[in-house]
Amino acid sequence: MTSSKQSYDFLVRLAAISATVTALILVIIKLYAWLATDASAMLASATDSMLDLFASIMNVIILRFALAPADQEHKFGHGKAESLAGLVQAAFVSGSALLLMINGVERIITPKVIVHSEIGIWVSVIAIVLTLGLVVVQKYVIAKTQSLAISADSLHYQSDLILNLGVLAALFLSQGYWLRADGVFTLLVGIYLLYGAGKIIWLSVHHLMDHELSPDEVSQIKAIVLSHDKALGLHELRTRQAGQQRFIQFHLELDDNLTLLAAHSIGEAIEQEIEQALAPCEVFIHHDPTSVVPDKVNSPEGNTTTV
Repeated sequence: MTSSKQSYDFLVRLAAISATVTALILVIIKLYAWLATDASAMLASATDSMLDLFASIMNVIILRFALAPADQEHKFGHGKAESLAGLVQAAFVSGSALLLMINGVERIITPKVIVHSEIGIWVSVIAIVLTLGLVVVQKYVIAKTQSLAISADSLHYQSDLILNLGVLAALFLSQGYWLRADGVFTLLVGIYLLYGAGKIIWLSVHHLMDHELSPDEVSQIKAIVLSHDKALGLHELRTRQAGQQRFIQFHLELDDNLTLLAAHSIGEAIEQEIEQALAPCEVFIHHDPTSVVPDKVNSPEGNTTTV
């Protein structure tokens, strides 16, 4: 296992476990605050944290499969399990959003005075501090790994920051200033969560459909190949990504008179350079003498870049 792979696995697991522990603490203190205050916004916050906890636990389980190395039955690895984790997360976010919206509408129609608001205020402050610390950890991991599952998980806790701030405002405003503030804030957070869930679903499906790598990455691959003085071009370049792992394949155009050993050496050098630039990735190269390239170029799949 490469150091890059080890670092990715460690960081993703760290973020997933941190989220689970944080969510468990938040569920306990928010349920206590809801029982003490009977605030709709606090119930919404506790419900959201319960769903976050379940989603984070599911995330830990699914990531165990996603981070497992390739085996006999899954020779391309298990990276797509991470996209499935994103879809699971989106489902829980959507469920949480709908519950919040229903509860918010109900409290708008029948507003209530919140009792023992000081308990709710202190719990909300503690929740904001814990959640902010977790989001900082998640942002660091996302910047280092680009993990879709952690990105999806982070959305929950970013929305929790807004939710907890809304709870603070609702607790204050509901003390005779604006009774419906409790329900309005709950409804607004539910709408925000539903929008975020849609974005997660789009990204997850995007990865599951084997979309090409970004234009910048594709250009980088072509630049590496064409920078080699013996490479005359490439065609049928295909790329995809599963989790952290990128898969790259193309036909490498070489001079007809090169020996098999020389062609192999050129391909090895190019492969190593691409793997170093876009790690972690697997590169598959088919060596073509230039005399056969016209037939390839004229095919429906032709995608040729030459020097």
